[in-house]
Amino acid sequence: MKNEETLLSPASGKVINITDVNDPMFSEKDMGDGFGVIPDDTEIQAPISGKIMLVAPTKHAIGIAADDGLEVLVHLGVDTVELKGEPFEVFVSEGDAVNAGQKIATMNIDKIKAAGKKTDIIVAITNTAKMVKEVVPKVGDIKVGEEAATVGLLAEGETSAAPQKAGKVDFDALAKDIVKNIGGAENVDSVIHCITRVRFYLKDEKKANDDVIKNLNGVLDVAKAGGQYQVVIGPKVEEVFDAVVKVLGPGFGGEGDAPAAPKRKAPKGFLPKTKFYFSSLIGVITASMMPVIGLLAAAGILKGLVSLCVSFKWLSATSDTYMIINAMGDSVFYFLPILVGFTAARRLGANQIIVAVVGGVLAYPTLVQLATKTASSAMTINANFFGIPIHVANYTYSIFPMIAAAWLASEIEPWLKKHISASVRMIVSPLIEVFVVSAVILIIVGPVITFLSSMLASGIVALLKFSPALSGLIIGGFYQCLVIFGLHWAVIPVVANQIATTGHSALNAIVSATMVAQGAAVMAVFFKTKKNVAIKQIAGAATLSAFAGITEPAMYGINLKYGRVFWTANIGGAVGGLLTGLFHVDMWGFAGSLIGFASFINPKGIDSSFTGYLIATAAALIVGFVATYFFGFKESDLDEKIHTVEKVRLGSREPAVKDA
Repeated sequence: MKNEETLLSPASGKVINITDVNDPMFSEKDMGDGFGVIPDDTEIQAPISGKIMLVAPTKHAIGIAADDGLEVLVHLGVDTVELKGEPFEVFVSEGDAVNAGQKIATMNIDKIKAAGKKTDIIVAITNTAKMVKEVVPKVGDIKVGEEAATVGLLAEGETSAAPQKAGKVDFDALAKDIVKNIGGAENVDSVIHCITRVRFYLKDEKKANDDVIKNLNGVLDVAKAGGQYQVVIGPKVEEVFDAVVKVLGPGFGGEGDAPAAPKRKAPKGFLPKTKFYFSSLIGVITASMMPVIGLLAAAGILKGLVSLCVSFKWLSATSDTYMIINAMGDSVFYFLPILVGFTAARRLGANQIIVAVVGGVLAYPTLVQLATKTASSAMTINANFFGIPIHVANYTYSIFPMIAAAWLASEIEPWLKKHISASVRMIVSPLIEVFVVSAVILIIVGPVITFLSSMLASGIVALLKFSPALSGLIIGGFYQCLVIFGLHWAVIPVVANQIATTGHSALNAIVSATMVAQGAAVMAVFFKTKKNVAIKQIAGAATLSAFAGITEPAMYGINLKYGRVFWTANIGGAVGGLLTGLFHVDMWGFAGSLIGFASFINPKGIDSSFTGYLIATAAALIVGFVATYFFGFKESDLDEKIHTVEKVRLGSREPAVKDA
């Protein structure tokens, strides 16, 4: 066995002793001995040859296992986990073999500085105690790839001279002490962890006792940044995090049970505020939909298969068999307000059962029947509430009204709790909340959405008359944006009227192209995702569902959640819609996407409309897939979401990621 190893500088700049780096956990050698580099260039190279054992989800840390057993961690910047990967681009994956001096990443120094973070690159040998006698850095200016430090290795049977911290840490006791001294569980909004720190979002940081926490056995330091109260732990962070979650109780870090999102203050300025609120809204929508994505995908596939059976006359749409199977596929959509009410309330911190009951009010059969009778006239006054004339809309399949209901409930509940006596609160509070929230949605939110829908419907009809190609381009590009807010219901009366009066619908043909494009985009995510099995499963099921005519799983499970994917899908929809208009494609039925191809066959015989459908559909599929595969998605996007727990450890081949 050799007695010495050489580490190269991962970047150009200035080598410093590890005790001088701007991170207490590294400077005290709690992650092992090593050295630091203050970089002045963007290129990052491997300091040693070996195998990549870790690429942190936020790309700020790369672990290498050398052939001689050294485990080397290259940590890019201080506290840069909060930047969610923005300043970094990584060119290696876990399991890759690398040579010393090989380019493994780039690091945008200016972005890190602009975010108020330190740029120190830290090279730490994480198994120092087992293998290292001493590390001798070559302090001073250096070029990337030059020799930066000499590592003296322990001989067989020799023990390390590195100081060992006394006292075994009792993680359960430590967790209890931490929670107690941050103000208790009631002061915690949510908790996540990165590679070295447990990060709390506290309701009131003033309640935390910094001095006590810093001196707990197992705690290295306390830091505050980015709205987080950070308890620096070091290599044992995962064990401490699990113990903290156990102390905090249900709703914190549980598998599949994401806690209510901590409330954040909006930034100043009109545009930053607009972006903040829109981003928050999309975050709530996608988080509320995630628990039911699998159900939606399965139901969508079943509905598509039933439609196919009806199209080929294998099954009658009036048969009992059809009605039973259709109920199996349609129930999740029909009662979607209840499901979304429950999950949105969980996300926004409202009472889940009460908001779900509000969803039941919106999906109540008599109200649905009332809305359905007047569906052809969007703003017809079809009811009155205490003498107030109102329009009751159809809320089945709807999402946005329930997001509004959950938000309103989250605002009302604290007020009710404060002003209603505890002795009658259990009955009076739900009574008032269900009444008020349901009334606001029915009287205000629903009619507003219906009014906007009617305006959109008028605009769509005018656009269709003006230019089929232009209408195809615009509707194809933006139709799925309407779906997000429930405004797509404006299209249904138009489609129904077209089929009733002419027997076919050009508008429905454009909508079909957007379904294919959404499916193509999520299919690209499926093929490009290599490591994240959960996302790959969601993407696969969502692809089948979209091609069966149900885009919600694709939209809310993947495309909308990861931003660019949604817009590259819309590019495919725009191209498909344009060609649909140019070729004057019509539909003679309601079922669209790939599985609805029979709807494009003219009852008088196959004509150019069907040929146009094939061309437009192929274009939407190809453009949506290619645009997403090359420009809309990379697998690292999966790990750049807020409130995500980094389940990462050097030596673990597959980092598991949990919602916080």
